[in-house]
Amino acid sequence: MTLGIDRRTLLKAGALGLGALAAPGAAQLLVARGFTHDVASGEPGHYKVMLWTRYVPAAGDSARLSYQVSRTPDFAAILASGETVAEAERDWCVKPVAEGLAPGGWYYYRFRDSAGRSSPVGRTRTLPNGAVERFALGVFSCANLPFGHFNAYAHAAARRDVDLMLHLGDYLYEYPRGTYPGAAAALPGRIIEPAGETVALADYRMRYAAYRSDPDLQQLHRMFPMVMMWDDHESANDSWEGGAQNHQPETEGDWQVRKAAAMRACREWLPVSEEPWRHYRIGDLATLFRPETRLTARSQPLSLDRFLQGRTDIPRALAEFRDGPWRDPARTMLGAEQEAWLARGLRHSAGDGVKWQLLGQQVLMGTVAVAPEAAGWLRPETDERVRRAVNAGLAAARAGLPFNLDMWDGYPAARERLLRAARDADANLIVLSGDSHNGWAFDLDLGGAAAGVDLGVQSVTSPGFESFLPWVDPAELARATVAASPQLKWADTSRRGYLTLALSPERATAEWLLLDTVRRRSTRLAGRHQMSVAHGTNRLG
Repeated sequence: MTLGIDRRTLLKAGALGLGALAAPGAAQLLVARGFTHDVASGEPGHYKVMLWTRYVPAAGDSARLSYQVSRTPDFAAILASGETVAEAERDWCVKPVAEGLAPGGWYYYRFRDSAGRSSPVGRTRTLPNGAVERFALGVFSCANLPFGHFNAYAHAAARRDVDLMLHLGDYLYEYPRGTYPGAAAALPGRIIEPAGETVALADYRMRYAAYRSDPDLQQLHRMFPMVMMWDDHESANDSWEGGAQNHQPETEGDWQVRKAAAMRACREWLPVSEEPWRHYRIGDLATLFRPETRLTARSQPLSLDRFLQGRTDIPRALAEFRDGPWRDPARTMLGAEQEAWLARGLRHSAGDGVKWQLLGQQVLMGTVAVAPEAAGWLRPETDERVRRAVNAGLAAARAGLPFNLDMWDGYPAARERLLRAARDADANLIVLSGDSHNGWAFDLDLGGAAAGVDLGVQSVTSPGFESFLPWVDPAELARATVAASPQLKWADTSRRGYLTLALSPERATAEWLLLDTVRRRSTRLAGRHQMSVAHGTNRLG
């Protein structure tokens, strides 16, 4: 059973401290009290880590909480402690920073209210300093709750060989109930709130409340610190600095207001920095850079369809597009300020002798082209939107253009500037990318010279390329796409899951964990795939 609640009611409830869900889709909005959504941690440093919880008091407009950090789960010796206040103004979320910790250590933490009641106990880790021989990350993207269970989170939460979790965005989706997925494809019991599209601050808060009630996501947050950033669906589909494909100003208001609401809710509900971009130093082994590629500076994504409207000489129009708007050096993903920050960071990291420079960001950097075989994959009953997309992709490929212009493929000059900065810094660049729902491995080059690798992680639940042409063997789809895309060395277009990246001074090893299903709760794997990069090569091998 679900509860239909409009935005006016939700805003009122939020102001009273009543805006919590006990389980996705449950009618608990007006009754949840205490520690409503478990605990989480993030933004690790060498001597500190951010802690998070949400606490709704039985009465009043604020609640004072204390937090404790210990080396052991019995809290026999308290190593760090402090106080914080949960307030209605921040939707009862708190995220204090515990300081004075030792580098490279595992810790346990908890919150307590004024009556001595305790939150669940979480586990977290600080980043190591100095010489580091091994460090591993778990990497995630694109978790759409109604499409299936978060089995990737459950599998990763049980790991003991991973040090830090990295979420590349699409932590949640903004669509109304019954849209992506449609009602027929939505898994029973995986119900999102609110029922409508998330537009106002109250909507985004409620959607986070629904997602953060998932037990597998809670377990992952409880067991590991996480570095994370938004992609587009935390605000609206294909978002950019000035708008989004899924934002209609005439009915949904000012984009800047909606964007600010989405950013605020994310920063309330997750243990994330208020800074739009940051870096994390993992001793002498790696520097992890967390850029922002969506909401602060990104130029509007190009639309080949819009450019071709009314044109009859398609080959000539495609050439004009390729040599004009597509190559425009003014188009940017990061903006000038962030580009300069990243170039400095790459230079300083490599110059300090750090072995690996990791770029954890939202969209694929490698180039993907539509395979010529795709023309034969269309059937009379193929959805018209899919047919148009395939035909447009085929025409683009013939003109030397990529398929998806919302990725770095739509910003080639900006990509070249980034890769040139990495080359000039003599960086060992590993790009970690989300958004696409499938698994990918690319060699990145700059003028034919090796510039790094791009490892694309498959989604937690969202369907991938295979869903558009379900009658095509995914292995054949992947084989043909690899053959048509020179940078692409491997692809999986059939499974959901996550990626791990294990670093040593000599080698970085990626492993894609391919789940058997997301339609029922299970951590069974259907397969694994490994690829690695030797230090100093900037090539998969």
